[in-house]
Amino acid sequence: MTHATRLAIGGIIAVAVTMALVAVTTWRQPESVRMVTGAVLTADTNPQRQRPVAQARVSAVAGTSSATGTTDEAGLFQLALTPPVAREQSLTLKVEHQHFHPFDASGLVADQLHLVRLRPMVAQVERANETPEVAIANVRVRYTSKAEATIDIASAARTFEFANTANVPCGGQPPCSPDGQWKAALGSFSLEAGPNRQFRNVRVSCLAGPCPFTRVAADEFSRGGQVIRGSVLNWSDSVTYLVEAEVAQHIVSDQVRHAYPVIFERFMNFTLPPGAQGPSIEAEIKGESIIFPLGPLLRLSWATCRLDAREDGTRLYRCELKLGFAFQT
Repeated sequence: MTHATRLAIGGIIAVAVTMALVAVTTWRQPESVRMVTGAVLTADTNPQRQRPVAQARVSAVAGTSSATGTTDEAGLFQLALTPPVAREQSLTLKVEHQHFHPFDASGLVADQLHLVRLRPMVAQVERANETPEVAIANVRVRYTSKAEATIDIASAARTFEFANTANVPCGGQPPCSPDGQWKAALGSFSLEAGPNRQFRNVRVSCLAGPCPFTRVAADEFSRGGQVIRGSVLNWSDSVTYLVEAEVAQHIVSDQVRHAYPVIFERFMNFTLPPGAQGPSIEAEIKGESIIFPLGPLLRLSWATCRLDAREDGTRLYRCELKLGFAFQT
């Protein structure tokens, strides 16, 4: 291979590598931004006090594109820019809420996560001193959920007689004994447990007669169920079989359950599993134990609550004390 050939091949390889790098860079770096994403929180130096701000009005302007929306219960906002903008396009973001000072910032990068922290109109310390506080103590959450169980409610025992005559040659006319020598009889039995009931732990046994000359020919009872069946082959004289089982019933009942919320200063959080019903708050006020139903409107006389429903059915409740109340821990 000549020196010129080696140079040509090297040049081709260099061009190919450069084109590959350009393609990878282009793939990793989208040319436009379509969505402005962020969260609105309460401004505080303590991260545990940075609560999500729901129903805040958010607007974004980037060049000729704009979008508006509101935050959800977790403080999240996702604004679709129409049309999309270049990655290097600066963004102006405005956030407003009736209980917080407005936020207005320019020169933001459009494709970043925007965390907006709003200052409350009234400081928490000032609000706490406005009226005497009533202590809320021993707080727990009460709710009901469906509990399913299968319980034994009775037992069943019944005898079945299977008639036959011993020592009668089969003559090739079934049913016959297992060795084909003697005439046999094939008898069946069945039992029904009743609506919403089922048999469990079924036992079938020969009780009287020449039991050694019989056998269970068909088993539709071992697995249990609402109806059980079986058949017995008898190639001797009449025998008596005993069928025994437990009768179980499937029941669904409401079971009361309790959960304990996480309390931090003036805030209370708790979650309920999918299927939880009738949530209420049990608490002591002035030494008296009281049950406060939440209801669909989430109304409490001493707190303001919000519900964050998750896709998996879990429900997160966020409650903040009203003026004049304080948690006693």
